Amino acid sequence: MIQIPNDEPKIELRGVHRVFGDTHAVNGVSFTVHAGEVFGYIGPNGAGKTTSMKILATLDEPTWGDARVDGFSVIDDPEHVRRRLGFMPDYYGAYQNVNVREYLDFFARAYGLRGADRRRAISFAMDFTGLDVLAKKPMDGLSKGMKQRLCLGRTMIHDPSVMVLDEPAAGLDPRARIELREMIGRLADLGKAVLVSSHILTELAEMCDRVGIIEQGRLLAVGTVDEISGQFEATSQVRLRVLGGAAAAGEWLSQHDHLEELAVNGERVSFRHAGDEAAQADLLAQLIGAGFRVIEFTCKTKSLEDVFLEVTKGRIQ
Repeated sequence: MIQIPNDEPKIELRGVHRVFGDTHAVNGVSFTVHAGEVFGYIGPNGAGKTTSMKILATLDEPTWGDARVDGFSVIDDPEHVRRRLGFMPDYYGAYQNVNVREYLDFFARAYGLRGADRRRAISFAMDFTGLDVLAKKPMDGLSKGMKQRLCLGRTMIHDPSVMVLDEPAAGLDPRARIELREMIGRLADLGKAVLVSSHILTELAEMCDRVGIIEQGRLLAVGTVDEISGQFEATSQVRLRVLGGAAAAGEWLSQHDHLEELAVNGERVSFRHAGDEAAQADLLAQLIGAGFRVIEFTCKTKSLEDVFLEVTKGRIQ
């Protein structure tokens, strides 16, 4: 977990609302993202994630409220915002008869890069994304993973301080997802503020410093997974294995408070335990002290998927 510096946020949403007819797509959303931080933005389809990101990217305007990128308002200073932000959409078209270098060169020119600055930007983007060996390959002949790398290279070509990535890992195989996750971590190490949405919650849990959970346009929770899960009753899934059979251990455990869903199967016992790590250590010591030959004792705390299911209700709009 990074230490968030005490400075102005690179991304700031201030009570953002976006209304389409009778649909309140974004409803009073507020959060911040700082330099060097990866912020995961999660929610079901139709929750308001993409609409929020389009507002940050100046592709849409809030009905009321404001959003700021590197201190500039998306309403009052959209040109300043565009120079400081890179937006990677969830879908983009492939151009025919254009190779990797030409594609990046086109966007570098669009951002006003000239001469040696443009060549350096293209070289850095291709090296960063590992596309230097594919510089002359037509982009419509690239695999899904390579196309995602190319889109990321396009997004970072003008060296923005803020990166907004909408479902960057969608459709990627496991290796491509791991490599993309590593690249996003490197972007944060370069001091960029990264906002990333994804339905692959295990990926977000491994790459993000904090997350925001949105449903029906409302931001329900913001913080680390531990901070959000701490708002609910803390329980851990405990599994243990007892040499020689676990029936007696299961009977012994059934006499203890703070245990739920106790199940015994051969040498194995599983249950939910409402206690912290110290309480779990005490329980293990008591088991051993009672003469049970415990050879395995594991505790699984709440994952991002668990937290997501607790916070959201599966509502759509």
